[in-house]
Amino acid sequence: MKKGVLYLVPSSIAEETQQTVIPEHVRQALPGIRHFLAEDVRTARRFLSSLKLYASIEPLQFEVLNKDTKPAELKALFQPLLEGHDLGVISESGCPGIADPGALAVQYAHEQGIQVAPLVGPSSLLLALMGSGLNGQRFTFHGYLPIDGKEAANAIKALEKESRSRQQTQLFIETPYRNNTMLKNLLQNLHDDTRLCIAADLTGKDESIKTFTVSKWKNLRPELPKVPAVFLFLA
Repeated sequence: MKKGVLYLVPSSIAEETQQTVIPEHVRQALPGIRHFLAEDVRTARRFLSSLKLYASIEPLQFEVLNKDTKPAELKALFQPLLEGHDLGVISESGCPGIADPGALAVQYAHEQGIQVAPLVGPSSLLLALMGSGLNGQRFTFHGYLPIDGKEAANAIKALEKESRSRQQTQLFIETPYRNNTMLKNLLQNLHDDTRLCIAADLTGKDESIKTFTVSKWKNLRPELPKVPAVFLFLA
């Protein structure tokens, strides 16, 4: 039996933006997919329903694929593919497999000889890098940095040293309610001439992408909103 295709389905990264940020080719692919792996089933259902591509989302089948999914569970999750049905992976936000547990499913698909079809859509990391003016030829994403005390200071200083020696842009994210704590740690531990970009609420109505030297950020003394943000710097 011919195996199905594993589609990596991008979702919106800001509220009420799905009608403008989800490309037409994604809308064309989705109606043929009836089985999904989702980081959060409720969010995935709401997202698909908002696109108004299905007469009803009730017949759609969802299974959970998140950071707690074990490799041993993938065989059962992939059963629809083995039966010839296409399967979509939907991240909680943005593109599956980018800072996302969807990579686990993609790895398994390659091991099983299953075709993987990534669909184009919004990625906060790439949008932030594009809008930062920092080095887009050499960059690294570090996920979440330590937030408190000496551990945070050591991590930031080590990444700045690496950035300077390799001319490498460093990217990371933070939980929205700790944005200002992260900014405080960055301003306290980065050199004044290091360029720091803060990209907040990307694709949303209050989108803000600003890059200044640390020295200028200190003078501005900004208060960051509690919205998803990407932090980038280049020493």
